[in-house]
Amino acid sequence: MADLRRGETSRPTRRSRPGWPTLLLLLAVCYAVAALGSVAAAGAGETYRALDRPSWAPPGWLFGPVWTVLYGTIAVAAWLALRGDGGSGDSSRTGRVPAMVWWSVQLALNLAWTPLFFAADAYGWAFADICLLLLALAATIVAFARRRRAAALLLLPYAAWVTYAAALNLSIWLLNT
Repeated sequence: MADLRRGETSRPTRRSRPGWPTLLLLLAVCYAVAALGSVAAAGAGETYRALDRPSWAPPGWLFGPVWTVLYGTIAVAAWLALRGDGGSGDSSRTGRVPAMVWWSVQLALNLAWTPLFFAADAYGWAFADICLLLLALAATIVAFARRRRAAALLLLPYAAWVTYAAALNLSIWLLNT
């Protein structure tokens, strides 16, 4: 602390940016969502095979590996957004809260989809959920881009996969009603 008696001014110290423990926490949150989704999707493989699906539907075994990678990128993107410093040299807290609110909303909508689709066989409600997820994900990408461009870019494969999943959800709904 500066000695004010000698005319020195006190400068606030720069807050440290979220480190590795924060990344580990975000990874834990994302993989907890994955684990909860897998509980809700007990028997999903049988359900998926029994559905009438479009010819462009992926094989059931593909979903696990894809989501494993995507949940990791979702966590890393959030960590980078929390750290800020998108090249402007500004690591301020500006925009941190809205970015993380949108991230949380999209993750909650992501979690809600699996029980709607597989446990409840509510394909229409699942489609409504995934459409809301896409909107929340778009808002997350915009908010992350304001904090750090790399954080937003990391969410693009997730957005592409969710868009594909929405089309698949709609097709399955239409084919199975």
